[in-house]
Amino acid sequence: MNREDKLNVIEDLTAQLSNASTIYLTDISGLNAVTTSDLRRACFKANIKLAVVKNTLLEKAMKASDKDFGELPGVLKGSTSLMFSETSNEPAKLIKAFRLKTKNKPLLKGAFVQESIYIGDEQLESLVNIKSKEEVIGDIIALLQSPAKNVISGLKSGGGKLAGILKTLSEK
Repeated sequence: MNREDKLNVIEDLTAQLSNASTIYLTDISGLNAVTTSDLRRACFKANIKLAVVKNTLLEKAMKASDKDFGELPGVLKGSTSLMFSETSNEPAKLIKAFRLKTKNKPLLKGAFVQESIYIGDEQLESLVNIKSKEEVIGDIIALLQSPAKNVISGLKSGGGKLAGILKTLSEK
């Protein structure tokens, strides 16, 4: 790869890093071709973009980006794959599910999720438990509907009790 190609790759990576709110750095080395193909298919179905990049080019793109990646450039050793997603916990769920098929691969090197930085594979469970925007909105709607449902059910049950009392009194 000549210097001009490297500069183009760095520019493309910088643009992708600037536009993404969720970035996962993983290690998929050691996976055979069939398993890697399965991982790519699973990423495509989950609307996750998977790309294998050179560490030096990614580090330069991180420095050129307007975001603060903190300690993430420090994990760029060995084979590195990038996962871009719109949903913050989707790549973590995919990694966790994919590990059931393979033996502890892919490994999580680090993640940049909504301006927060996660370093190391032990952070995977924390990332899985992050709620997506849609899940948080669903929880808020359920909480807002809860008092109204209680009032309505109270009125329905109270109306039934009142009708029963009136019926009993009228029979006497």
